[in-house]
Amino acid sequence: MMNFEKRTGPDFGADAPVYPTQGVPDWYRDAKLGFFVHWGLYSVPAWAVQHGEGVNIPTEDAYAWHQYAEWYGNTVRIAGSPTWERHQQLFGPGTSYEDLADRWDASVFDADAFVGELVGAGAKYIVPTTKHHEGFCLWDTATTGFNAAARGPRRDLIAEFHAATRRAGAKFGVYYSGALDWHVSDFPAIESDTDLFRFRRNDAHFARYSAAQLDELVSRFSPDLLWNDIDWPDGGKGQDEYAVAALLGRYFDAVPEGVVNDRWGVPYHGFLTREYTDIPEIIPEPWESTRGLGYSFGFNQAEDERHSLSGAELIRLLVDVVAKNGNLLINVGPAADGSIPELQRRAMRELGVWLEANGDAIYGTRPWIRMGERTGAPRRYTTTGSTVHVHALDPSTGEVELPDELRASDLRWADGSVVERSADDRAIAVIPAGLRSEPVAVLSAG
Repeated sequence: MMNFEKRTGPDFGADAPVYPTQGVPDWYRDAKLGFFVHWGLYSVPAWAVQHGEGVNIPTEDAYAWHQYAEWYGNTVRIAGSPTWERHQQLFGPGTSYEDLADRWDASVFDADAFVGELVGAGAKYIVPTTKHHEGFCLWDTATTGFNAAARGPRRDLIAEFHAATRRAGAKFGVYYSGALDWHVSDFPAIESDTDLFRFRRNDAHFARYSAAQLDELVSRFSPDLLWNDIDWPDGGKGQDEYAVAALLGRYFDAVPEGVVNDRWGVPYHGFLTREYTDIPEIIPEPWESTRGLGYSFGFNQAEDERHSLSGAELIRLLVDVVAKNGNLLINVGPAADGSIPELQRRAMRELGVWLEANGDAIYGTRPWIRMGERTGAPRRYTTTGSTVHVHALDPSTGEVELPDELRASDLRWADGSVVERSADDRAIAVIPAGLRSEPVAVLSAG
């Protein structure tokens, strides 16, 4: 996956705009866990090719076999692709992707119940997709009739998400696809990473359109977080009122404690993003790991337990990311009707139970002098002030080795159990029997 903070341009030289100077606020660094919600027309077919161990796709065919269900609107336009074949069989020749707007029924969606599941899983911020690359807007917008209030659900879904999130006491963010909008473009299908940046509109007219939509979202919802995706049209990167610098200036005026990500294609960014990427060490800058519970962000009904994180795997992922100075933005992909698929719900609920008992070692923490150790049983470290939290990633071993810096510290297990040292006076803490079946056992020192 590409790192977007490295993609900036064009170079305006002496005419370069002046960007805001806001950094990353403490609320975001303390939050540690957010939930993405990818929901759109792609949730109607809810399908992409299954990926995983043993799948070997030639590079030149990668986009025809795209693993992301939310990319259905692009993949279905690649003649002969598995998605194209299935679409013909399921919906019939002549049914376009955009025709699916009138087949989308979100009748089961209850925003308070949905958000309650996310907050119950430990979410401190929630980021629904307001418009993905398909161009279908999930709020009641004046900019286009291609929206959820006018078609399909006939509801302002973002307004419902926003109200429920505020009632639940979580921070609210918005995802917005800045430079890709297949609904207002006439380009052929994207079939390569090169096409990703070649087949997109960069003209000033489209930049105005995107700016108007983002201004609407800021005006209506005052989002705590702006999560832009895949750049911004080059025609909107100068000193115009619809350009990124002016947009962000208006945003921070409206939301002084707001935060943005790094996917704007300009020299300014907030936190870094890493998508489906394993980070080996601490990143000094605030960053965010994001991925779906499975191999896709949008719901893929073809996935099963083999393709989706278990609760234990999700917990260990969160611990690993936080120990490396990151936040985890894990994605839930609802079914078209607005329900959370049971496979996803189970992992989310396991995470919530674990955080209820161990959240003090996650929320509000910072990385220690190192993220973990290269030898011995796997473990990660986080800190709260002078307290160091040791996360044993495999409690079934029955013990966790303490680093030299913590050998003389006062120790306590998160469940209140007494800490026993190994009989041979090694720097080993014995993991209580009641914690050995946990995904991660936490020992605090200091």
